[in-house]
Amino acid sequence: MAKSVKLADIAARLNVSTVTVSKALSNQKGVSEELREKIKKLAEEMGYRQPSTIKKDAESTSYNIGVVIGEMFLDKYQSFYWQMYQSVTTRAVMKGCFTLLEVVSKEDENNLILPKLVQEQKIDGVVVIGRLNEAYLKCLNMRAGIPVIYLDFYDEKESCDAIISNSYFGSYMLTNYLLEMGHKKIGYVGSLLATDSITDRYFGYAKALMEHRIPINQEWIIEDRTADIAKIYVDPKSVLLDDMPTAFVCNCDLTASYVIKILQEAGFKIPEDISIVGFDNYLYPGMCNIGITSYEVDFKEMATRTIQNMIKKIANPDYKPGVVIVQGKLVYKESVARI
Repeated sequence: MAKSVKLADIAARLNVSTVTVSKALSNQKGVSEELREKIKKLAEEMGYRQPSTIKKDAESTSYNIGVVIGEMFLDKYQSFYWQMYQSVTTRAVMKGCFTLLEVVSKEDENNLILPKLVQEQKIDGVVVIGRLNEAYLKCLNMRAGIPVIYLDFYDEKESCDAIISNSYFGSYMLTNYLLEMGHKKIGYVGSLLATDSITDRYFGYAKALMEHRIPINQEWIIEDRTADIAKIYVDPKSVLLDDMPTAFVCNCDLTASYVIKILQEAGFKIPEDISIVGFDNYLYPGMCNIGITSYEVDFKEMATRTIQNMIKKIANPDYKPGVVIVQGKLVYKESVARI
């Protein structure tokens, strides 16, 4: 994409100030007619477009936006990402854009084979939902030749465009809620460093405990997935301890449902014996027999910001990337009791 012409570029060619150029192009006083015409003529020759015109064109232009999801995230219980995809599609249509979905197989991901949508140049930009491996993301950014935005994860190692929920603050709020309900023996369920969100949620949990001068018991930090980060597995032996917590903060509602099942099968009552909180406020129907108190992710706002930023990024070569954090809210259900 060609670099846009700035006021400073025109000013340098004519040896005048950028203020003079701005006044001339906006028909303000303080510039002679001769100089005004000279500035307008040069601006046209250089292809200068005023920001208001660029914005108007961007808002009225229809784009094809690719949505890429790794196959590992589309397990029958992982419809969380389907809901996110549907929200993106809805927001894209509202902006006059179209979305095309492609699922990346684990084999293509490992072999760094780009999505066909990218290879065949069918799209103007691509949204990646759910974290793929580092090498694949790097390859996609270097070779795609189109704007890339991450949804529900970010890359901490390089500048990127990402839309994420507030994992840190959400978990902090959930842990504080448990503390307000009288709990002091609180565990965390989530494999640290498996994903950015799991780790950020752990730090929110840890901050709340630290502020209450409660030490973190490492025995109560429990892993919830295998080497394949999308497949959740909680070992019952890691949950059923000699010294049991009175509450668990789980990094997602699906993990929370597994923990609840393990505890109930061992004879514990939820929440009378042990309280549980999750994250996302989304769970596949029938996965749990009790409503889980959770931090609700705002799908609609995340999707809206994703499409807005994608349109800006496609239309504006001077667009500056960054991470957007979308706030959610606590949703109180049946899985927490006061002690």
